[in-house]
Amino acid sequence: MTIIEKIIANHSKFETVKAGDIVDVFIDARVARDFGGANVVKHLEENNLDIDDVNRTFFTFDTNPTGSDQKYAQNQQVIRLFARKHGIKVFDIDNGIGTHTLMAEGLAYPDSTALTTDSHANILGAIGAFGQGMGDKDIAAAFNKGKIWFKVPPSVKINLNGKRPAGITAKDIVLNLLNRFGANSLLGYSVEIYGEEVDKFTLDERITISSMGTEMGTIIILFTPNKEVMDYCETRTGRKLEVIRADASAEYDDVFDVEISSFVPMVSLPGKPHDAVNILRAKKVKIDSAFVGSCTNGRMEDLKTVANILKGKKVAPGVVLKIVPATNEIWDQCLEEGLIKIFKDAGALVSNAGCAGCAAGQVGQNGPGEVTISTGNRNFPGKQGKGSVYLASPETVAASAIAGYITTMDDIPAEPAVFTVEERSDRIEKAKKEKISEKKPTAIEGRVWYIREDNIDTDMIFHNRYLTITDINEMGQYTFDNLAGHEDFAKKAKPGDIVLVQKNFGSGSSRQQAVDCFKSLGVQAVLAESFGAIYERNAINAAFPILTYSSVEGLDLNDGDTIRVDFETGEITNLKNSKSVMGSPFSEVQLEIFQNGGLF
Repeated sequence: MTIIEKIIANHSKFETVKAGDIVDVFIDARVARDFGGANVVKHLEENNLDIDDVNRTFFTFDTNPTGSDQKYAQNQQVIRLFARKHGIKVFDIDNGIGTHTLMAEGLAYPDSTALTTDSHANILGAIGAFGQGMGDKDIAAAFNKGKIWFKVPPSVKINLNGKRPAGITAKDIVLNLLNRFGANSLLGYSVEIYGEEVDKFTLDERITISSMGTEMGTIIILFTPNKEVMDYCETRTGRKLEVIRADASAEYDDVFDVEISSFVPMVSLPGKPHDAVNILRAKKVKIDSAFVGSCTNGRMEDLKTVANILKGKKVAPGVVLKIVPATNEIWDQCLEEGLIKIFKDAGALVSNAGCAGCAAGQVGQNGPGEVTISTGNRNFPGKQGKGSVYLASPETVAASAIAGYITTMDDIPAEPAVFTVEERSDRIEKAKKEKISEKKPTAIEGRVWYIREDNIDTDMIFHNRYLTITDINEMGQYTFDNLAGHEDFAKKAKPGDIVLVQKNFGSGSSRQQAVDCFKSLGVQAVLAESFGAIYERNAINAAFPILTYSSVEGLDLNDGDTIRVDFETGEITNLKNSKSVMGSPFSEVQLEIFQNGGLF
């Protein structure tokens, strides 16, 4: 078996599993964050569900640890009261990012399983663990039953061959992989990475790479633990652990040989994490702000590197540098080792540990016309504010903050670039003018919205500024209001409509609202070539019909045509011309949950 197959088999009633099997998986750590956690509580209370094992159940407050938003504060208090009542451990606002906490507290370890409302829970692949972000219905079910159904994903292997070039960071490595594989060519796969250089990767480097598996569309990126990782996990758990590794005879859907020796320093251009290019393409772009942090690059190694670059230097005039450690333990280590003083002396703002701007609940957001260089994992339009966000390594971000423009650590100018008043004003004015852009029937008919776009992410579907909304009746009005060209969708959509899109619909966050907003409007179904893995689960569990297709070219379809969709056969018909194509019919599980009205 592959690594993912072994972990799932070890947590199921089966000795072996294979890709495509749907099994109940026992979950070692069941976690909800302040984002989504209040909805988990709501599902548990409304369905009169108890807690299977409070010693395996946790809450983590990491998306808004500053308590700067009244609705987040309200949701956090709802969770605290529920946790007190049931004796559940809360890692509160003084703790840091939940997925990092699971590793630091010994709750996640090689060959373990963990669920959380964080779409980057697959970061746990860095230590050879199965981590998955899921919607609030799934998490509530896991709290109650201790297990959840899961479809064993197919596996691929990536061999990184050759020697790692000097100066190539872990962030550069994952951006090179994004450039190679894009956002959906590995969609739905479990990815294992191997190579002589890979064996030398530190824990922090593995975390950086695994954390961006979500942006590559993968279920998870898994590493075979090396001695450093095993020593760390055994220290944190306080017990001897076994290394989890794939069998020599394991079968993979594909094997890719990639030359790490050809990797170069990279940045992701604004709008798409997978639009990663050689940094030379973006060099000398003036910046307004810089950000170091997130679950991808808020580790101790990252912050030491930044401190080494900043020591004795100043952030460029007019540039704001924001630094957010991943956990409070790391924050304290920065304080003890003098890094906080270096950051402050350089002119940086240092915040308490947490997710920061990625979750829209802490420092890191930017404004219209603002150009930011960030160590985060996402730069979708509107995700980190209304400005433009470049993604890069901590080294590049620190060097750019000093230079006043995007550059590398070996090319920091003696004098920083400074914006003129006119340049700033022109940029802001330009930004203001730009658009941000009884038994249920198993066959439906409706007017189609044919949106010819790939990679429509959850921030485009339901923006993070609305995440505190828990009433489904309020959600519909915000559907697609961050999708350029479709901001008025909610005003024009009618009950009974059907949405048809292209590849990788619903990539990004684990938010259930990105499904429920369509239900709120009365949209009957969404059809796509492929769906983000978490979005697919959320839709199925909410009994919201989704269906995949290979091609609709045979339909001669136009926006506004009326189509018929048969969930049991997968047939899609354009009623205007009677032309049909075949999509993928509902699985037995999907049909059962659909007819049941939802997972509960």
